[in-house]
Amino acid sequence: MTTENTVTIESLDQEGRGVAHFDGKVIFIEGALTGEVVGYSSYRKKPSFELAQVTRIYKSSPMRVQPKCAHFGVCGGCSMQHLDAGSQVAVKQRILEDSLRHIGKVKAETILSPIHGQPWGYRERARLSVKHVIKKGKTLVGFHEKRSSFVADMRYCEILAPKIAGLIPLLAELIEGLSIREKLPQIEVAAGEQVDALVLRVMETPSASDEAALRAFADKHGVQFWLQSKGPDTVVPFHPLDTPPLTYTLPQFGIEMPFAPTEFTQVNSALNRVMVGRALRLLDPQPGERIADFFCGLGNFTLPIARSGAQVLGIEGSAALVKRAQQNAAHNGLSGNSSFAAMNLFEMTGEAFAKLGRFDKLLIDPPRDGAIELVRSLGGENAPQRIVYVSCNPATLARDAQVLVQEQGYTLKAAGVMNMFPHTSHVESIAVFEKA
Repeated sequence: MTTENTVTIESLDQEGRGVAHFDGKVIFIEGALTGEVVGYSSYRKKPSFELAQVTRIYKSSPMRVQPKCAHFGVCGGCSMQHLDAGSQVAVKQRILEDSLRHIGKVKAETILSPIHGQPWGYRERARLSVKHVIKKGKTLVGFHEKRSSFVADMRYCEILAPKIAGLIPLLAELIEGLSIREKLPQIEVAAGEQVDALVLRVMETPSASDEAALRAFADKHGVQFWLQSKGPDTVVPFHPLDTPPLTYTLPQFGIEMPFAPTEFTQVNSALNRVMVGRALRLLDPQPGERIADFFCGLGNFTLPIARSGAQVLGIEGSAALVKRAQQNAAHNGLSGNSSFAAMNLFEMTGEAFAKLGRFDKLLIDPPRDGAIELVRSLGGENAPQRIVYVSCNPATLARDAQVLVQEQGYTLKAAGVMNMFPHTSHVESIAVFEKA
C-alpha cells in the first residue's frame, strides 16, 4: 500500500507540475497548483527528486477551475486545464523570466504584454493515434494517455478545431469497419481556411470497399483524405481531388500561404497572425534594408518582411520547405525582393555567416533546440543592428541570449510570452536584441 505524504506547493515547473520539497527531495506533482496543500503519490523515485500525482487537495488554490474536457487527467494532450486561462499566461511569463535569469544570466529591459487568444478549439494541426483494441472490441482515435503508449478513449477534444474534434468518434467508427484497421496507426490533421485535410498513415493498401467507405465519409463530412504509405514524400491526395488547396492567410499583410498537409505550419492560425504582427513591429523592416529570416520555413515571417519593401533572404534546412517558400513568394507577388536558400543552420560558422553578406536585421525562429551555432557566428563587422528571436523553448532562448548579450555585445531590449498552446505547458516567446 502506497503511503500518502502531504506538502505545500511552492511553484509550478515548465511542465505545469507543482513543485514542493519533502524529506530533502524535490517533488514534482502533476495536478497541483501553487499555494495548495496536497497529498500525493509518487510514481517515480530518484535520489534527489520524485515524480508524483496529486491524490487529494486539502487546501485549494483560487486559480483552480473545473477542467472543461471530460478526458482531462487521462489524455496526455493537456496538462493545465485545472488552472484558469489568465493564470496559465502568468505562469508562462514567469517561466520565461526565470529561464532568462537563471539559465541566461540576463534580464530584459522591458517585459512585453502577453499575447493570448481563444483558449478552446484553437488547434488546427494534430497527430491522432489510431489503435484497434481487441479487449474493448472497438477502434480508438485520439491522443495518447498520460505517461502511456495507450490511446485515450476519446469522444471529443476541446482544444482541436471543433469540426475535427466532432469527427473523432466517427473516424473511429469508420476505421473499425476497414479491412486495414490494424494497419492504420495514425491520422495527421491539417485544417485550412477552405478545406480540412486528414492524412491516413496506411501500412497496407486499402481494399476497394475501404476506398468506397473513405470516399463516402469524405463527401458526407466535407473533408479531404490523403494517404501516406511510407515517408513524408509518399503523401498523396486521395479524395476528393477537386478541393481548393490548404491555405492560411495573414490579412494584415495581404498574404495567402498555400501548404501541404504534412508541411510545418503553426497549429494556432489566429494567434500566428498576432505573433507575426508583433514580430514585424519589433523588427521594423524598412525599404532598402537587407534582412535575413533564419529557420524561415515556408515564409511565415519572410513574406511579411518582403511586403515592407526590405530585401529579405530566407534560410531553412529543408530543401522542400525552401521550394514551398519560393512558390509562396511567387503566389503573393513577392519574388522580386525575397530569395531563399537551403542551409544546415545547426552547423553555421562565422565564415559561413560572413559569406552571406551584411544584414541590417535578423529574424530567428528556430525549433526547440535553439540557434546556438548561429548566434555564435554573429560577431565582427557583419553583425546586424537588431535581432528578433521567436522561441518555442525558454531554456534554449535563455542560453542563446547569454551568448548574444555576454559575448556578442547585444542588449536584451524586450521579451514576452505568446500563449500559442493554451492548457498545455508549451511556452512560446519573443525577444528583441539590439547591438549595444
